[in-house]
Amino acid sequence: MAFVPWACLLLSSHPTLWRPEYGSYMIEGTPGQPYGGTMSEFNTVQDNMRKRRQEAASVLKENEAVCTVTSFPRLGCPGFTLPEYKPTPVEGGASKSLFFPDEAINKHPRFSTLTRNIRHRRGEKVVINVPIFKDKNTPSPFIEKFPNDDGEAAKAAKPDYIYMDAMGFGMGNCCLQVTFQACSISEARYLYDQLATICPIVMALSAASPFYRGYVSDIDCRWGVISASVDDRTREERGLEPLKNNHYRISKSRYDSIDSYLSECGEKYNDIDLTIDKDIYEHLIKEGIDHLLAQHIAHLFIRDPLTLFEEKIHLDDANESDHFENIQSTNWQTMRFKPPPPNSDIGWRVEFRPMEVQLTDFENSAYVVFVVLLTRVILSYKLDFLIPLSKVDENMKVAQKRDAVRQGMFYFRKDICKGGNAVVDGCGSAQNGTGTDAEEYTLMSIDTIINGKEGVFPGLIPILNSYLENMEVDVDTRCTILNYLKLIKKRASGELMTVARWMREFIAQHPDYKQDSVITDEMNYSLIWKCNQIAQGQAECPELLGVGFNKKQSGNKTGSL
Repeated sequence: MAFVPWACLLLSSHPTLWRPEYGSYMIEGTPGQPYGGTMSEFNTVQDNMRKRRQEAASVLKENEAVCTVTSFPRLGCPGFTLPEYKPTPVEGGASKSLFFPDEAINKHPRFSTLTRNIRHRRGEKVVINVPIFKDKNTPSPFIEKFPNDDGEAAKAAKPDYIYMDAMGFGMGNCCLQVTFQACSISEARYLYDQLATICPIVMALSAASPFYRGYVSDIDCRWGVISASVDDRTREERGLEPLKNNHYRISKSRYDSIDSYLSECGEKYNDIDLTIDKDIYEHLIKEGIDHLLAQHIAHLFIRDPLTLFEEKIHLDDANESDHFENIQSTNWQTMRFKPPPPNSDIGWRVEFRPMEVQLTDFENSAYVVFVVLLTRVILSYKLDFLIPLSKVDENMKVAQKRDAVRQGMFYFRKDICKGGNAVVDGCGSAQNGTGTDAEEYTLMSIDTIINGKEGVFPGLIPILNSYLENMEVDVDTRCTILNYLKLIKKRASGELMTVARWMREFIAQHPDYKQDSVITDEMNYSLIWKCNQIAQGQAECPELLGVGFNKKQSGNKTGSL
């Protein structure tokens, strides 16, 4: 989803674009061109998403459906593909998985090469352990035995955890991402930092993946799963053995939260030790790149390239950016800072990456519009959400837990208006000096952060509503936006369920469920069938969507907050 707030770049005359994705059962859809900067553009997002769904569905065979689900509940279980392929855990394969057949990986050579190279670089298969949800009849301890195991799985699997062993368990999931174009590099860096603090909040709000490999887990989001699924760090880099063959200790997977803020405002909140390639850093500084951007790039390049195709080896780096993008595109973080491509009119962009995909076009549109509106309010009101980056990392851990949207407490800045008029040229008196003040932030619920609490925090939705009242917005667009914000508001308060919570309750109430944390093939079928009915508008789901939220389907033309 590309959103260009100020100028629309014509990339394609077609309203939709499609690209292959990791799984052979997956596709990535985007608008044919970025949305423009007028408020009325918000009224076109859902129509474009619906068009994409219809276009994909038009080529399906009988008994096939397009489902926007974050994680297929029985991914990796016997018979989860049609035709059925059995895993072949041999060294010559891509993943060597006990559960995920290589045939489920898209045939484009990039994906199998990534899978194989991550495993080879790591020196062993990837290890994913997700805590199982302990229901009334779940074995305690929960321990599995794995046929065809050469001993690697038995060693890696933890008691009371769901074990997975392949990139497909992470990259085989789906998500919702939004890219924004800024008017300058400074604005892009400012947005990158501010939105980084929002990532855990919106991830918890969009939670949609409670099931893994046929079991009910104790997490609601895919983030940690996908992070582990592409963790190519060696034992030395993970700190398990002394450094001998590698250069660095690396604290995170290459798929994780950001490691440094980029704006001058954020510099004093960079409290995480940052591993960098010193030679690259010094070269960038020598060429006039500032410290914050130089260390960001030098940090990206502590990672090895994961794929390199022969025809892309010898390039003119002055006119082509493929060598940079080869590293950039395999540093999968919550935010991505995207420089303009060479010889292009495309400007500086930032990508917001933590959201889980929702069942319906209405929900997906609501989350996209919420985040886009938030960027406009951040820039218009000069808001400041910055807190120490270590606290953002703590928030990321909390956000993935079961029912974090209702139960979790998140570090958030108390006074978000302290930045004065400083967005690009400086950061106001409140940002001067070094070190941070623990009084600047406190623990808040998502309800407080989104909806506000008197005497504690104004709330993001009231701020967005205030912004809308000062903008010229046609009635139809305003109704659309208000319906979207209602969904976000009520998900945050717990009045409406997240997709993850709704899925849990659906399985818990299924007549075949034995309260043992096991999702059978029949239960899986029932759930996906229901998800598809909801997505097609053939079944109402007021506990998930509310009543009359979606004016496109319900005909409701009124909305207020």
